[in-house]
Amino acid sequence: MSKRTLSFRLICCFISGVLFLLSGGCAAEQRTQMQETQREKLKEEQQETQREEPQERRQETQREELEEEQQETQQEEQLDKTPEPKVTEVDWSAYFDGLNGAAVLYDPAASQYMLYNPELAQTRRSPCSTFKIISSMIALENEILVPEESTRKWSGEVFWNENWNQDIAFQEAFRVSCVWYFREIIDVMGPEMVQEGLELLKYGNCDISDWEGRLNTNNNNRALTGFWIESSLAISPKEQVEVMERIFGKDSVCSEGTRHVLKEAMLVTEPERTAISIYGKTGMGKMEGIMVDAWFTGFAESEEGNVYFCVYLGRTDDGNGSSAAAKEIAVRIVEDYCK
Repeated sequence: MSKRTLSFRLICCFISGVLFLLSGGCAAEQRTQMQETQREKLKEEQQETQREEPQERRQETQREELEEEQQETQQEEQLDKTPEPKVTEVDWSAYFDGLNGAAVLYDPAASQYMLYNPELAQTRRSPCSTFKIISSMIALENEILVPEESTRKWSGEVFWNENWNQDIAFQEAFRVSCVWYFREIIDVMGPEMVQEGLELLKYGNCDISDWEGRLNTNNNNRALTGFWIESSLAISPKEQVEVMERIFGKDSVCSEGTRHVLKEAMLVTEPERTAISIYGKTGMGKMEGIMVDAWFTGFAESEEGNVYFCVYLGRTDDGNGSSAAAKEIAVRIVEDYCK
């Protein structure tokens, strides 16, 4: 073989090797580019998925909120369709025997209010000791008042009611209507808590501005006065009945435990006496030593359901009006109605 032929072959082999290497490098570069492209596509897909997931969650949240709004609207429409209770004027003058007063009875089952002396029945007056139902409810709901630990120490001041001149617990304080006991409970709660409770109950004018009861000219003993005794707070007999229903009705604003404690304190007649149990609280206020407001408000419980009532007596010339008289009238009206 000539040197020229050998050289030619060597050159050919070298060129073939270079071309092989070049072709292998191009393939590797192509593979690298393809891998990079795949990584970029995968990253884009992940980003797109991440964008879609929050959007799906937002859409789900929006659907849930729309469903809640629709349910609320349906409930409101149902309430709007519920007819207002009938209001009927009745003649219960025989029960009052000449006393200046008014009476309201509400029977939810019949969807009916019965009013004796409608104008007076819708006139706001001082609630006096009937407010002990409300102050007790607010204190119980906020655990200011715990029945098992409710004894408060007597200051030693001698009051006109001998039953008040002792250390006393809640049930007995409620039964004997001990003003100083509930004055202390109300002061512990404070204006903000009491105001919130009154607004929840829609209690009359909700006015506690005369916190200490300085508007009460019949008494200047601050242990025995307050905004609820011939002072700034006022409520009508019809509103008293509405409040009783908000506390003891099927849609009560307070807990079952609170209602149970209140019922124990308010019980007037046992079922053994009649077919119903009657619960209530008296109240009485004076101006210049003369009775001007007397109350008995509460509810009756029977197998047919609750009936809510209030009897109010205003100032009477012969002076025979009293909270005891209001209580007697109310019990007779309710027992006759529930026969």
